[in-house]
Amino acid sequence: MTKPTLAVVGATGAVGTVMLDLLSTRPDVYGEIRLVASPRSAGKRLRCRGEDVEVVALEPGVFDGVDVAMFDVPDEVSAEWCPVAVARGAVAVDNSGAFRMDPDVPLVVPEVNATAALDRPKGIIANPNCTTLSMIVAVGALHRAFGLEGLVVASYQAASGAGQAGIDTLHDQLEKVAGDRTLGSVAGDVARVVGDTGPFPAALAMNVVPWAGSLKADGWTSEELKVRNESRKILALPDLRVSATCVRVPVVTTHSLAVHATFAREVTVAEAHAILDAAPGVELVDDPAAMAFPTPADVVGTDPTYVGRVRRALDDPCSLELFVCGDNLRKGAALNTAQIAELVAQELAER
Repeated sequence: MTKPTLAVVGATGAVGTVMLDLLSTRPDVYGEIRLVASPRSAGKRLRCRGEDVEVVALEPGVFDGVDVAMFDVPDEVSAEWCPVAVARGAVAVDNSGAFRMDPDVPLVVPEVNATAALDRPKGIIANPNCTTLSMIVAVGALHRAFGLEGLVVASYQAASGAGQAGIDTLHDQLEKVAGDRTLGSVAGDVARVVGDTGPFPAALAMNVVPWAGSLKADGWTSEELKVRNESRKILALPDLRVSATCVRVPVVTTHSLAVHATFAREVTVAEAHAILDAAPGVELVDDPAAMAFPTPADVVGTDPTYVGRVRRALDDPCSLELFVCGDNLRKGAALNTAQIAELVAQELAER
């Protein structure tokens, strides 16, 4: 049986780099792997599956003979090139926001709605936003057991969610404020020392910024609306009540969320623990007496969604409080894309 051919578009980017590591460590389901990037990166050699592979420039011919094409590129690049890949015979798995809310494009998290990947009228499968992904694996497991009716979410999003510019800005700011113990006691002094805020609307070092994404109607941000709209689509709950406040925090990588989830029936912590402990892709770390709970520093570089601080709401026996952490560059981007592509590769192999 011939193994499918894979193209990785955006192989030299931050998510692409993680993707190459995953391809070298996950089950080897592909034959040829083509690494694709912008013309300025063509000719570079990157390590993949123990070999040095030359990067080729993005152009229509790179998709000839490709069965699955993974896109880790900006929205506008995916919008232009995913249809090109499909026209050349590939199934496109897109990590951008270009197609997430297209009704003819499934939005897939394999642990939650894997069968949705089989119905792809445009030949494209979308990967959710990293903030949504950081919680939906756990919330999806609870939904299957208890029937989700509403979510109130506060996110604590890492600088890497704003790309390499976000990472560089945070490190630059931390260098400027390091060692000065007078900072933070006078209004505006951190902002004065930090200076350039980069992709963030305010200083991120020694601060939290209640803003992620772009301004949308009624004061909501694009990130907050993604949490609502994508959760509804993934869970097939079009009327699900969701309210999110997205906050940027001085963490390099790994998004966290405080989640208030309301269900159709009463739920206990013991029941929730049992569901989460058995759920694929979830790691339960919840022992309050031992101060055991997930933090970004513990989770970065790992694949599961980590869950802790599970409590029944004080005023509602049908609601739970929980704290969720997930590496936004792994499960939040590269890993989920790789898992979707593996579903497609398996489907193609079985034909």
